[in-house]
Amino acid sequence: MTDDTRGRWHRWLSEGDRAVFARVAAHHWPAGDRFLPRLTHSANHGRLWFGVAAGLWAFGGARGRRAATRGVASLALASATVNTLGKRSVRRDRPIIDAVPHLRRAKRQPTTTSFPSGHSASAAAFAVGVALESRPWGTLLAPVAAAVAFSRVYTGVHYPSDVVAGAALGAGAAYAVRGLVPSRHQLPPPARPRGDAPALPAGEGLFVVVNPLSGAMPHRADPVRQLRAALPKAEIVRHDPDRAPLTTVLETAARDAAERGGALGVVGGDGTVSAAATVALQYGVPLAVLPGGTFNHFASDLGVEDIQDVRAAVTRGEAVRVDVGRLTPSEGPGALREPTYFLNTFSLGSYPELVRLRGHWSPRIGGPAATLLGVAHVLRTSRPVKAVVNGVPRSMWLLFAGNGAYRSVGLAPVRRYDLADGLLDVRVAHGGRFARTRLVAAALTGALARSPVYAAARPRRLRVSGLPTGTHMAYDGEVAPAPPAFVIDKAEEALTVYRPVPD
Repeated sequence: MTDDTRGRWHRWLSEGDRAVFARVAAHHWPAGDRFLPRLTHSANHGRLWFGVAAGLWAFGGARGRRAATRGVASLALASATVNTLGKRSVRRDRPIIDAVPHLRRAKRQPTTTSFPSGHSASAAAFAVGVALESRPWGTLLAPVAAAVAFSRVYTGVHYPSDVVAGAALGAGAAYAVRGLVPSRHQLPPPARPRGDAPALPAGEGLFVVVNPLSGAMPHRADPVRQLRAALPKAEIVRHDPDRAPLTTVLETAARDAAERGGALGVVGGDGTVSAAATVALQYGVPLAVLPGGTFNHFASDLGVEDIQDVRAAVTRGEAVRVDVGRLTPSEGPGALREPTYFLNTFSLGSYPELVRLRGHWSPRIGGPAATLLGVAHVLRTSRPVKAVVNGVPRSMWLLFAGNGAYRSVGLAPVRRYDLADGLLDVRVAHGGRFARTRLVAAALTGALARSPVYAAARPRRLRVSGLPTGTHMAYDGEVAPAPPAFVIDKAEEALTVYRPVPD
């Protein structure tokens, strides 16, 4: 393109920009005169979108929390790009607002350059980011984001091309974030093998045990009311610890389900779900899981996030088979006991003490504060555990075994993509001089895989022996005395669990 041609295109776009701006300035819209200036002011510094994100996090369930996080991350990237690259690269003056009525004008005129529109970039980034994780929430936000973008022209602070460029940049930021962190829709469905489970229209034949002591989030609706609305023929039992132990209630429900050819359902956190899985294995019935605790790792990895997922799977008879972690005592008095099953994780060392402290303090100060206080206490007072692991003596701050391979961020296991892979995710933090400090430094610098104080493997079987008396273990959020010697392996594809199966 020659310089002359480029100049003509530039003049044509500039004249068109000004013409559209003038038409908007001349247009009188009484509702817009009152609403749009307030809307554009509410979006200053992203306040509007942070407020929406807080609402999604509090009341939107698991999908809402993921959507809010993705929306805020997209907004942050878009804002950084606009302020560091966009406005410094194209130093365009703001429009002359003489033709814009005083009623519409912003109380404080922006002092930065005009191109591109930061408000439009933030609005598009947040709305598109939310939509990439939750299409319904994104659809609801799209008109609001469009109104914010239009308000920038209507109030006289941007040309139309500023808004279009900002919106395009914001949408691009949302897709860039998705490229770095895939959305749930992009991830492969967990638990590949399909399982045979009866279709239970309206929940007939489903016996559901609700554990109200699972630390359910206060913003969640009453699960019993939700269940009765979604599955009106299901038998629902609310566990009362003063009348019977949880295991007894689960066994009664599983026995009734087996006699009716139905299924066992459970509402609770990971510990409750783990107990229900043990009973479901014992009676040979499928399990329907509805998240209802402070942490719901198994339900999240399974892809079951709310009652509608359960309703769809139960009524259509859609289910998958998943592995179950199994700990079997191998010597001493504990060898006579039945295996202990877990759906998520098992650990020795500092983590069981953290779980115990968190459970002790969380009713008084809340879960997050209890976790931080527990971490500080464990780091100050814990000692390495000595044991023989697969025939090798070890001194360990932590022995972790996951039921399936986890995707990780640093030391923390985050999510499993396959709940039937036949593998254990074993991680060991070794003891030794300054071991904890070296471990944290390696995690922060991305050198964890090369650290001599950390080891990871994915075997099918793990043998542990020589544990001192009084050692505790943690599994699925529960703490119990550990047997002196045991074997951890997996009951592969042993449990059938309802979940919607994609075509």
